Amino acid sequence: MVDHLANTEINSQRIAAVENCFGASGQPLAVPGRVLLGEGILTKECRKKPKPRIFFLFNDILVYGSIVINKRKYNSQHIIPLEDVTLETLPDTLQMKNRWMIKTSKKSFVVSAASLTERTEWISHLEECIRHLLTKTGRQPSTEHAAPWIPDKATDICMRCTQTKFSTLTRRHHCRKCGFVVCADCSRQRFLMPRLSPKPLRVCNLCYRQLLAEKKKEAEADRRQPEPIHSAVPGYEPSSGDDSDKSDDDKADQWPADTEFYTSEVCWSSFHS
Repeated sequence: MVDHLANTEINSQRIAAVENCFGASGQPLAVPGRVLLGEGILTKECRKKPKPRIFFLFNDILVYGSIVINKRKYNSQHIIPLEDVTLETLPDTLQMKNRWMIKTSKKSFVVSAASLTERTEWISHLEECIRHLLTKTGRQPSTEHAAPWIPDKATDICMRCTQTKFSTLTRRHHCRKCGFVVCADCSRQRFLMPRLSPKPLRVCNLCYRQLLAEKKKEAEADRRQPEPIHSAVPGYEPSSGDDSDKSDDDKADQWPADTEFYTSEVCWSSFHS
């Protein structure tokens, strides 16, 4: 399918339609050889509450964003290189069914589909694209993943000290290393984790001690042997930042009500009817 659609007019139209829906706030998506394979709405488990997000699967990247007007306007665009993605199916909960986790070195999060069939198709298409990319580049599957943030409502007390009770005045915080919900006293430390951010990030006390120990061990190893030379890994620069606290009603440019990005001449390749 990818070879057949690459560099075709219909594929160019589809990608242009997605770019137009994100407007000036999104990054350009059209590059040689890139093919749009499918799209759909999934529920993303965010920090505050689950929220619907639009997802677009290309042969090399996964793009998602907040829905302002479905099939008309999206914002908060995030781009994830597929060669950095690992998938993990998850059991159902009382609130969410057909769940799986999308894990990357920069960010990991849980999504759910409307049906088991839809989840199966999404995972199948994602895994096929990832497998093709890794074969093409000769890379091994990623083994280092960012911890997913545990939702705020999952606990009423700090998950480290188990003493502090959260309230309107006592805020919840998240450790960027383990993803636990912790109080301010248990997360006063900051630590530089370059794969996540160029700035030091909030971590809980336990993770801070573990990170310091790992840093000390790495420094000792570096003194015993010369530093290896790493070549730059080509790929698409992923979008950073967390969209869990952003409202779907974020202010944005007003679009004409009669704007048509999806016309009858452009048929979408989707995973579900």
